[in-house]
Amino acid sequence: MRKGVLKIVVPCYNEEEVLHETNKRLLEVITNMEQSGKIVSGGVVYVDDGSRDKTWQIIDELSKEDSHVSGIKLAHNAGHQNALFAGLTLASECCDMAVSIDADLQDDTNAIFEMVDKYNEGAEVVYGVRRERTTDTWFKRNTALGFYKLMSVMGTDVKYNHADFRLMGSAALKALVSMPERNLFLRGMVRTLGFKDADVYYDRSERFAGESKYPLSKMMNFAVDGITSFSVKPLRLIFSFGIFFIFIAIVAIGYGLYSHYIGHTIPGWTSLLVSLWLIGGAVLLAIGVVGEYVGKIYKEVKRRPLYVIERTENLK
Repeated sequence: MRKGVLKIVVPCYNEEEVLHETNKRLLEVITNMEQSGKIVSGGVVYVDDGSRDKTWQIIDELSKEDSHVSGIKLAHNAGHQNALFAGLTLASECCDMAVSIDADLQDDTNAIFEMVDKYNEGAEVVYGVRRERTTDTWFKRNTALGFYKLMSVMGTDVKYNHADFRLMGSAALKALVSMPERNLFLRGMVRTLGFKDADVYYDRSERFAGESKYPLSKMMNFAVDGITSFSVKPLRLIFSFGIFFIFIAIVAIGYGLYSHYIGHTIPGWTSLLVSLWLIGGAVLLAIGVVGEYVGKIYKEVKRRPLYVIERTENLK
C-alpha cells in the first residue's frame, strides 16, 4: 500500500449552476477516503478558465468555507486542456496523486475510490473508461466513434471511450508537466509516458446542470489538434497523393501523346492536359516533402505561455 495526498483537479468554465453540487460530491469522496485510510489527506483544486459568470466568486467562497478547497483563476480563457494542465502543474507540487475530472458531474465521482485502489496497488496512471454510450444521442455516439477511429488511422494513440477522467501518480505527473509542448492533447500525451496503467470502468450520467462546453465545432477543432499534435501522417498522405498523381500524370501524358499522334485531339488540348496533371502532381509532391520538415518544426518552435494565472486561493 502506498497511501498519499490526493488532489482532485477540476477545470471550470461558466459552471455556476453545478459548482455547489460538484463540490459537495467531491468533498464527500475525499472525506470518506480520509476516514477509511485510503489516502493520507485530500483536496479539490478548481481552475477557473476565464469564466464570464459567477464561477470564480463561488470558488472563492468555497475555498474560504473549507480548507480542502483551493482555487486557481486564469487571466483569460485558455481552453480546457490548458486549464487542466495548469491545475495538474500546480497540484504536482503538493500531492502524491491527482485525479482530473470535469465539473459537470457526468463522470462518476464514486469511480475515484477504485482509481485510488488501483494506485495503491501500484498503477501510476488509472484511466476512467466509459462502459457504454447509451446516454448519448445517435449523432454524438457515432461522431465519438468516428473520432476514435480517425485518431487510430492517423497514428494517434488514445484510450477508447476515455476522455480526461483519470488518476496520475506523482511520477507520471512530473513527467507530464515537464513536457515542453504548447499544442496540448493530454489524452495522447499521457499515453506516451509509459508508466504502469490500469482501467476503471464506469457509467456516464447526464449533465447535472448547464450546457455542454463542447459543441460540434470545438469537437472538430479538438480532433484536429489531437491529430496534428501527435502525427505527421496527414502530411505523408499528401506526399502519397503526390506520388499517385505523378503516376496519373505519366499515364495522362502517354494517353495525350498517343491521341495527338493519331489525330484525335484539338490544338492545345494535349499540352494543357499534360501541364495540368504534371504540375498538380509536382506541387503536391513538393508540399509533402516540405510538410515533413514543417510538421516537425511546428511541434518544437512554439513557446508561448499556455496560461496566465491571475490569482490563487488556499493553494497548498
